[in-house]
Amino acid sequence: MPIGTGGLTSYIDVAQMTLYGFWIFFFGLIIYLRREDKREGYPLVSEYPDRVTVEGFPPTPAPKTFLLPHGGTEQAPRDRPEPPHPALAARPWFGAPLEPTGDPMLEGIGPAAYANRADTPERTYEGETRMAPLRVATAFFLEPTDPDPRGMTVVAADGAAAGVVREVWIDRTEPGIRYLEVALAGSEETVLLPASFADAILGGRRQEVTVSAITAAQFAKVPRVKNPDQVTMLEEERITAYYAGGYLFATPERREPLI
Repeated sequence: MPIGTGGLTSYIDVAQMTLYGFWIFFFGLIIYLRREDKREGYPLVSEYPDRVTVEGFPPTPAPKTFLLPHGGTEQAPRDRPEPPHPALAARPWFGAPLEPTGDPMLEGIGPAAYANRADTPERTYEGETRMAPLRVATAFFLEPTDPDPRGMTVVAADGAAAGVVREVWIDRTEPGIRYLEVALAGSEETVLLPASFADAILGGRRQEVTVSAITAAQFAKVPRVKNPDQVTMLEEERITAYYAGGYLFATPERREPLI
């Protein structure tokens, strides 16, 4: 018997077909989102990259080009090779810990690992460098009722003086102190100390900034910035990783078990 005009729904369960359509859409959405979230960090780095690719399902999507707000482009996934890591496996099996063969605090090993970000400064919506010293970011100031770290002595993990705080770097986007610029003792060179690694800023009689991450001598190897008035994203990664690595590698005792 021929179906009359408008009678299609009399022979099909519309509610069930709608449900099936939703399932198909939702499954496709999950696959799409799972592929898109693999634009960062995939394929994973294998211990045997020439034989094993850690990618999983679904596969990593093709590179997509993004237009940056202040000019230039960025691709994701990006073909940015990882820096070499001078380390050897401590044992001859998968997942064995790595033993550094160079300076682990500089070579990105363990807690000193860092992301290979772009070697350009992070910028605000207005196009200014996000991290800047107060001598450049003149519209910002320190709260007068808080201790001013400028001029304070930086005391390292071994109790020795590493230098003196010369300047404060702030975050223009989320106002707050991000770095202390330290003039090294016995030198005209300066290095950046992330504020999160300053254990205490002591005013009053002491006038000290205490740092337990590294020793005074190790301040001399803190990665430098190319421009004295700005820091790139890669430089931020390397500087922060250096101090973080000090909690394990600064002294031989820190690499020993606690018990």
